[in-house]
Amino acid sequence: MKTLEPGELLDNFRIEKMVSHSGMATIYRATDTRDNTVVAIKVPHPQMEADPVLADRFNREQEIGLTTDHPSVLKMLPSDDHSALYMVMEWVEGDLLRNIMTEQKQLPIEQAVAITSQVCDALEYLHKHGIIHRDLKPENIMIDSHDNIKLIDFGIAMKENARRLTFTSMSQTLGTPDYISPEQVQGKRGDARSDIYSLGVILYEMLVGSVPFSGANPFTVMNARVIADAPSARKQRKEITPALQEILYRALERDPHHRYSTAHEFQWDLEHQEQVGVEEGRERNSPRLRKVGLNKKTLLYVAVIAVPVALFGLMLLLARGH
Repeated sequence: MKTLEPGELLDNFRIEKMVSHSGMATIYRATDTRDNTVVAIKVPHPQMEADPVLADRFNREQEIGLTTDHPSVLKMLPSDDHSALYMVMEWVEGDLLRNIMTEQKQLPIEQAVAITSQVCDALEYLHKHGIIHRDLKPENIMIDSHDNIKLIDFGIAMKENARRLTFTSMSQTLGTPDYISPEQVQGKRGDARSDIYSLGVILYEMLVGSVPFSGANPFTVMNARVIADAPSARKQRKEITPALQEILYRALERDPHHRYSTAHEFQWDLEHQEQVGVEEGRERNSPRLRKVGLNKKTLLYVAVIAVPVALFGLMLLLARGH
């Protein structure tokens, strides 16, 4: 579909303005001429409509949006008789968390904790309904003037028992390198705990002003989280309490079995920090691995980690050529 101009009609919706434009779709603010309700219209780009994998992603996002009902989850609005492929969503006044973080660098600790707690509540609802977001990042969290949050963009969300994804769809279904969980980097399907890891990264970034891992390219960043623990946020911002640092450690555990098992557990600790036990000797000085000799066991371990990352890169290249 061509770019829509202000004043133009798309079925019953009068376009007011373009709001955002990504590689997959364009979002417009519009008015439903039947009742003057302000809505958001998401229109996929022509190449997305022509690609079965991307079209499936778009339809899955709409399906999830129509079946969820939570104040912190963006609602899809039912709309029949479309003359083209698009989805209608509730209009949300606010700003992206990414924009707020870019402006403030480090958020007040109380605000960062409150935002994270609300996201936990939304995730608990989604996970209980068999939905894994899989692409949690500041760009997909909206904040209104009262600090209420709204989760958006379920383009790569997964419903339990959904089919496995093919190699050609990997680049659209594994999330963003800065926030992806270690198990997803290793090619595993991921589950609710993968969302918890991503949220832990977001909390860390809100508190510190940067993500736990950085590198020259996405593959370096992803590999780092597989072979090393997240560095201490408290060493970079002294106001962070030992209890809050402990919460970060639990959310950012490399092994999902050692991580918070539910978003509710994560939220409970955030709201009852005075009851969070701090493990002695847990403070981590660096994201690097301990220095060890390169014996056969170490070389084997590095190889086991490197292969999934290399395969991930290959699949990305294949997907881009798809």
